[in-house]
Amino acid sequence: MPYWKQTLKAALVMIPFLAGAAAAHADSFGAISLSPATGATGWSHDYASRWEAEEVAQSHCYQHAGDCRVAIWFNNACGAVARGPDGWGSDWASGRGQAQRAALAACSNHSYGCEVIRWQCSGAY
Repeated sequence: MPYWKQTLKAALVMIPFLAGAAAAHADSFGAISLSPATGATGWSHDYASRWEAEEVAQSHCYQHAGDCRVAIWFNNACGAVARGPDGWGSDWASGRGQAQRAALAACSNHSYGCEVIRWQCSGAY
């Protein structure tokens, strides 16, 4: 068999495996929404787009407060929001603990006594 036919045959055999790997690593978005006044939150995970994830988080938060805003969005990762008496902070990372520590650090730039009030992961995290 000519070399080009062997190469083509090998490539065709690999297509189903590559397609499965791409599907397994599809984007998975999440978001956390926060009411700065009340501390109410809404969240989402495992959505196909940032927009969908933010809309769901906002709609859940609006069930409890009227001043909700998207505090953080994330893609195939984790997000967290921390709040203290004088402010809040948020961040994302590849794991839950890392996201929580980063949100606490962001919050400490605005307030003291910060505590994580919500975390969420999206995808296989």
